[in-house]
Amino acid sequence: MTRTYLPGILAMAAIVVASNILVQFLFGQWLTWGAFTYPLAFLVTDVMNRLYGASAARRVVLVGFVVGLICSLIGTQIMGEFGPLVTVRIAIASGSAFLVAQLLDVTIFNRFRDGAWWRAPLISTLISSAIDTALFFSIAFSASLSFIHPATDVAWATEALPLLGAGPVAPLWVSLAVADWSVKLAIALVALIPFRLLTARLTARA
Repeated sequence: MTRTYLPGILAMAAIVVASNILVQFLFGQWLTWGAFTYPLAFLVTDVMNRLYGASAARRVVLVGFVVGLICSLIGTQIMGEFGPLVTVRIAIASGSAFLVAQLLDVTIFNRFRDGAWWRAPLISTLISSAIDTALFFSIAFSASLSFIHPATDVAWATEALPLLGAGPVAPLWVSLAVADWSVKLAIALVALIPFRLLTARLTARA
């Protein structure tokens, strides 16, 4: 059975590792390259859920969580220009957001799995990705949650600026979160194509 899940496990691990590396590189003013790879984790979870059920999807999620923890621990030991590449708050935020959002994705997918083929992956990804974004950015950067790790300096993220450079004034991290969520929404729509192709092809082989 584990061998059956192996492609999903390897895909999830690869996405998590790639995202942890690419998040170090900026894309424009509000995003990192990791914003474009991380949402693919929802695609992997949904494909596994459709093909093998919720139990298999949760196993893949747990593997991704463990891989993410290892990446975060390694990142806390690597010093960059402004300190560790991964702060304690970011490590907590990343792990919490991933685990909660991915498990929520599995639950919501199950709720809609008997409807039209696109409903379960689309609804589950839209809701869980919103939760993922809200949890990560608030835990990692919100001044109101500084008690999580008081030693982490988030002053740069709480600087008040126009939202995405043009909207109402808000902390910088809110602009980062909105930009990140926008990418997740776009990829959720585009990912319906590979979801349909993969599940149809692999189901036909079964």
